[in-house]
Amino acid sequence: MFKLKKELILFLVGVAFISIGEGIFNSVLNNYLNEAHHITSLNRTILELPRELPGLLVVFVSTLLFFLPSRRLAAFASLFSFSGLIYMALFPESFSLFLVWIFIFSTGQHLLIPLASSVGMELASKGQDGKRLGQVNSVRNMAVIIGSLIIYIGFRFFHFNFTISFLIAGVFYLLAALYFFKMNPGAQHPAKQRLKIYKEYKMFYWLSILFGTRKQIFLTFAPWVLVTIYHKPTSVIATLLTFGGVAGIVFQPYLGRMIDRFGEKIVLALEAGIMIIVCLLYGFSHQLFTEHTSFLIIATCYIIDQLLMSVSMARSIYLKKIALHPDHISPTLTMGVTMDHFFSISIALLGGLVWYKFGFQYVFLAGSAIAIINLISALNIKYNSITTS
Repeated sequence: MFKLKKELILFLVGVAFISIGEGIFNSVLNNYLNEAHHITSLNRTILELPRELPGLLVVFVSTLLFFLPSRRLAAFASLFSFSGLIYMALFPESFSLFLVWIFIFSTGQHLLIPLASSVGMELASKGQDGKRLGQVNSVRNMAVIIGSLIIYIGFRFFHFNFTISFLIAGVFYLLAALYFFKMNPGAQHPAKQRLKIYKEYKMFYWLSILFGTRKQIFLTFAPWVLVTIYHKPTSVIATLLTFGGVAGIVFQPYLGRMIDRFGEKIVLALEAGIMIIVCLLYGFSHQLFTEHTSFLIIATCYIIDQLLMSVSMARSIYLKKIALHPDHISPTLTMGVTMDHFFSISIALLGGLVWYKFGFQYVFLAGSAIAIINLISALNIKYNSITTS
């Protein structure tokens, strides 16, 4: 019991440091691109290729690193992101170089995505996976607040610039690597197991694909609306991330308990229903309300969107429930990340073209259509496999 508690503390501290770094990076990214490189909406879309390509390749990268146990892989991934951030800070001259640095940074980030869920569930008591992942996400939200506050206070009172921001974010990823390295190494998975697609998990794969498309709209186009349509500065983006983080501290544990109590099917369907409305408001509130009221609606949608991203833990718990063997969970989560990113990259490129040709509102109209498909899919979830533990 004591050993489990020690492992959990080390894991949560590592997650916290990563999330502080992520909060710093996300708070400055869109304004950095706009102010330092003056990129167009089309170039902003092109950026998603090196940023999201590591997600597509993550199953192959993790296969190459099969000799690293799960917690050692988390430490390695954190160091990879650290190096990308340091390169961003020290060599900011051209947009072309930035594409290389963000590819390195993003490779580490995407290796960490499935590990956060699989290690979190490994450290959960039986029947309390939702509770544990809710706690992990609560810590993550608290840490994102700290990262956002660092940027808000730094830019407002201490004359921060983008170089300083990237350096500070890098330090937090380095600290995360140290804490992950202190953990018990964890399980190894044979290389061939990481590349296998199981027909029994087809609904999980499909939900991962739908999540990839929904996620990309939030990560790419929602903040770009705030920066380019409503002309909001870095401090406003950081403030919204802070509000979302504060709300998430309370919301995430509640969401985890809700999954444990009502099941993944209900929670995933509810999220999809809310996203239909959120996407329509993103796209068309400016036509229905004054600019000030419209901004308040968009800001609220941004926070709701941020909170609902954590519903992805319901997919992880669903996989654990239908898994034929516990050793399938981590490799299948990684395969899910690769699948979701294949479609998220496509959506980013297609969405950028739609924005460029027709206007941003049609990107979000398509997002609402995806949410409808997600709702129908969630309502068709079935538990027809037997888990062996």
